[in-house]
Amino acid sequence: MVLRRRPRSESKASGEQKIIEKRVRGGRARKKLSVAKGKKKERFVSEELTGVVQMTREGYAFVIVEGRDSDIFIPATKMRGALHSDTVLVRTMKGRGIGKDGKSKRIEGEVIAVIERNRKPFVGVLQYSHKELWLIMESRYMPYDIRISENDIDKWFGAEGKYDIESVSGMKAAVLVSAWPRKSNAPIGNIVDILGFPGENDTEMHAILTEYGLPYRFPEEVLRAADEIPVGIRPEEIEKRTDFRGVTTFTIDPADAKDFDDALSYRKLENGNIEVGVHIADVSYYVTPGGEIDKCAYERGTSVYLVDRTVPMLPEVLSNMLCSLRPDEEKLCFSAVFEMTPRGKVENRWFGRTVIKSDARFSYEEAQAVIESGEGRMAHEILELHRLATILRKKRFASGAIMFERPEMKVEVDSNGKPLRVYEKISKEANWLIEEFMLLANRSVAEYIGKRGRRNKVKTFVYRIHENPNEEKLDVLRRFVHLFGYKLPQTNKPSEVINTLLGNVKGKPEEDAVVMMALRSMARARYSTENVGHYGLAFDYYTHFTSPIRRYPDLMVHRLLEMYLHEAASQDKTYYEDCCKHSSAREQVAADAERASIKYKLCEYMLDKVGQIFPGTVSGLTDWGLYVEIEPDKVEGMVSLRDITDDYYEFDEESYVIIGKGKGRRFTIGDKVYVKVLRASVEQKLIDYALVEEPLQNPVEG
Repeated sequence: MVLRRRPRSESKASGEQKIIEKRVRGGRARKKLSVAKGKKKERFVSEELTGVVQMTREGYAFVIVEGRDSDIFIPATKMRGALHSDTVLVRTMKGRGIGKDGKSKRIEGEVIAVIERNRKPFVGVLQYSHKELWLIMESRYMPYDIRISENDIDKWFGAEGKYDIESVSGMKAAVLVSAWPRKSNAPIGNIVDILGFPGENDTEMHAILTEYGLPYRFPEEVLRAADEIPVGIRPEEIEKRTDFRGVTTFTIDPADAKDFDDALSYRKLENGNIEVGVHIADVSYYVTPGGEIDKCAYERGTSVYLVDRTVPMLPEVLSNMLCSLRPDEEKLCFSAVFEMTPRGKVENRWFGRTVIKSDARFSYEEAQAVIESGEGRMAHEILELHRLATILRKKRFASGAIMFERPEMKVEVDSNGKPLRVYEKISKEANWLIEEFMLLANRSVAEYIGKRGRRNKVKTFVYRIHENPNEEKLDVLRRFVHLFGYKLPQTNKPSEVINTLLGNVKGKPEEDAVVMMALRSMARARYSTENVGHYGLAFDYYTHFTSPIRRYPDLMVHRLLEMYLHEAASQDKTYYEDCCKHSSAREQVAADAERASIKYKLCEYMLDKVGQIFPGTVSGLTDWGLYVEIEPDKVEGMVSLRDITDDYYEFDEESYVIIGKGKGRRFTIGDKVYVKVLRASVEQKLIDYALVEEPLQNPVEG
């Protein structure tokens, strides 16, 4: 077996554990003085910091330190056994943060010790050779193969094991690194799961979930608990609730949806106003706090939507049956009900537990057809709700909500998971109808709690917050749009100037580039008990109330709202803040896994297009290359700077441009180029392009 051997540091491992507790208490800085020929030469500060490793296939890495703008570069020879996503203690190195021009550059450092190993497994291919079992890596984050521990071999392949060790060669497996002894030439790991043969769709999707620490099956105790939930609704439970079974109610969802967690009701009132009910599946009735289902849902945090499947937060008996608001079935809900004037003003609102019976299930396409034609089942109700939603939407954007219009590309796959096409998902009025009433419910619930009492007496609650963009990111956007002749004035209302900018670039060649950069200037939305409002939506109060089937924070919101409706005391803020941080982290992990599945399928889609030439648009710039989205599919790949041979190119971060040092050729976001597809790696989920001159023939012909 040929191994990629890891360069070892000369320093010894003895005493490592003793220094960790002393040093990992927030980091420290040590000033030192260099002396040359009796004169002071240079004063510098060496820091010891805690961070997370972001590794490369070449063996070097970057350590991301929370609260620090720039990461720390670690050469391969200074890694000290650290691997991707490990938490490490690093020391910045002497004189490695200043360039020859006197300006600061990326800080360099060395790993002092591994504090905690990554708890997510690595995925690779098993190979049995010379009585040793190895995991062969093809990851862009892992340059070393992993030797499987002898104890693990006994567990999986011994008398009690279900696999024959020689038969698993060539199969994909998930392995957790447990150690890297100083005298070993490779890390040692334990098998978490054997996934199947590479290329099989289930194997690859399970591999993605495993890499991100996401389960793809429920534990037996959770399934048993779900099966024990009574199916019928007790009459005494209905008596406790407000009855909406006689009110016109329907759902609008994607055509292939299996769970329907929200419904709308419509009723004309005697005073001429309209009653709109937003009815949400009452998951909190079925899921007991601290029970097996609840603990599992909290750990998952959210449902995960891969290209070809949904990995639900809740077992199917709940998500697709008991809590799914299917037509002609009585269902328990938690509802937000609004009395609205014909002009869209909310005059009264009510929150509480209800029982409903949906009259119809519409797909978005079916509802859109009713809106466009004015005819069809429940046409009056749908058209009236569409009219009110349009008013709400206009008010929201007039208040400063950001209107980003960027194509959302989807991958269509067949029943075996094979990608058939890449297409743009189009949102129309039917989508906006549902969106506006869900936003109204979410905002109103947050206002109901957040506005009660003086600030220091507001009860603990879970908010969905979106902070204002920081000035540094806005400055980057400001410099970028200046290249196209636009100005982004400094103001205390940045949403207004961003909306003006987006309006000014609408329909122009630079529109995509400006929208991309504006999106990158935004903060990431998250959950918190500290309300700072939602910048992107222009709401002072906002939460997530409308999807407890697929988001755990919504379940927390339902429970808190129910308690506070019955005048319960404020709940433990520290506990709920910890829950918010966990939920935000799980949301990000799920989003990363979803993107990974899309990247995998896009690579698979591009396999038969290697050698073909496409027109494209530069979509991103880095130190090592430029990213290009090809037309018409918007599939993004990278052009490596080392593959552009007509000059020596460098990335100027200040001007956000890649420029040739000799001839001065420039590349920036939004530039139109032609590229040839060089390679598509499904193993690494990477697509490589090469720049070419404009072809004379059809651009997709090799």
